[in-house]
Amino acid sequence: MDFSILNPILNPIFNPLLHLVSVPNNPYFGAIIGVFLIATFVAFVITVANKLLVDQDRLQFLQGEMKGFQSEMMKAQKSGDPKAMAEMQKKQAKFMDLQKEMMFNSFKPMIVTFVPIILIFYWMAGNPLINHLYLNLPSFAYYVLLVPIFHTFYHQSAGVPVMAVEWLGWYILCSFSMSFVWRKLLGLKGGGM
Repeated sequence: MDFSILNPILNPIFNPLLHLVSVPNNPYFGAIIGVFLIATFVAFVITVANKLLVDQDRLQFLQGEMKGFQSEMMKAQKSGDPKAMAEMQKKQAKFMDLQKEMMFNSFKPMIVTFVPIILIFYWMAGNPLINHLYLNLPSFAYYVLLVPIFHTFYHQSAGVPVMAVEWLGWYILCSFSMSFVWRKLLGLKGGGM
């Protein structure tokens, strides 16, 4: 599907972020900062959606219940007691409902933010300044940030150095780190994105 009709809307919003900082000998430096700012903004929007749409106390309660059920199930399985296993089978339907509720609560923010984020990704992938961007990493950062694992899932473009991440890898690194920061600042209790 062609979303190019959205470029007149998205370009004035996001293009200025790519030109906030300019370095004469590195035309992509502004794009590096721009992708970081976009990732920070998207992480903030997702975190706020989580805070507003998910009952954090209920989610934490459900997670505790599920952990308790799983530990009881493990004990029953290890004991080999048919009576205990039958008891756990009876409880399983209740916990399936709790698990369904927990999943629905976790998906609410994704449902709300999915389309806008897909449009932002479409714009980023189509922007020539961003889609030619790569960031050389020092070898220490390359391995600590698990970039070789990223490279097993997606292959780098031709001409990109081995110890580099392209725009999507840079976006993912920024997004994960900024999601963690926003979750701590906004006081979200559970983990996740």
